[in-house]
Amino acid sequence: MSVDYQSLRGRSPETLRAAFRAGAYTSHTAGLGAGLLQANLAIMPERYALDFMRFCQRNPKPCPLTGVSDTGNPMMFTLGRDIDIRHDVPAYNVYRDGVLAESTTDITALWQDDFVAFALGCSFTFEHALEKAGISLWHIRNNTTVPMYRTNIETTPAGPFSGPMVVSMRMIDPVRLEQVQTICRRYPLAHGAPVHWGDPTEIGIANADGPDWGDPVPQEPGKIPVFWACGVTPQAAVARAKLPICITHKPGHMLITDIAEDAEVPVFRP
Repeated sequence: MSVDYQSLRGRSPETLRAAFRAGAYTSHTAGLGAGLLQANLAIMPERYALDFMRFCQRNPKPCPLTGVSDTGNPMMFTLGRDIDIRHDVPAYNVYRDGVLAESTTDITALWQDDFVAFALGCSFTFEHALEKAGISLWHIRNNTTVPMYRTNIETTPAGPFSGPMVVSMRMIDPVRLEQVQTICRRYPLAHGAPVHWGDPTEIGIANADGPDWGDPVPQEPGKIPVFWACGVTPQAAVARAKLPICITHKPGHMLITDIAEDAEVPVFRP
């Protein structure tokens, strides 16, 4: 039995993950799990894991590392109770040799004994704080996925991993831009403050109406586009690295953890 977005708003992380695990909800997680850290995913064979960890360390804005599994263990016990990374996310992308091969809601059949799962902080986390401050976000009001774009901002490479930073965009009243920056700086595990605002072409985005991932948003009168580093950046790096297999979240479809959104240390302690 499927459940809709509105019925999940305000529900506990256990309830949310149960819906994902059952395949009852397979859409985006923006606006869900208020007060909790959401996370992007990258899952790969152990032989690539150290280089990927270096890539995250060298690029903390788009890749704020919040959790790493033990090799072959799908239980992300540092991020919450009973989190099984094989089916506790609404949807996954599976890359083979750098090419998107399929999207699925369960990766149990694909799991390997040498897999390492990485969780990276997500900007959906600070959106709750923005909304509490009265800063309305179009994609949450309209139940869509935030738009995401490749840029001309290059990441610092590590091993086979390199490529452009990916950013997410939200339309913000320029009068409130300083307040937005101040709020977001409090969440370094969720990409922190914006990396750019104003003209999208300055960071290599030729058409803001045609995002590489997610859904377009209208150019709201009196507002300007504001861009944050985005945890989809590893997907661009994985495609360039051409790993034989790598599994990520489907953009916008995040892991909801039991970690408080303002935690200094993202380690769950029951």
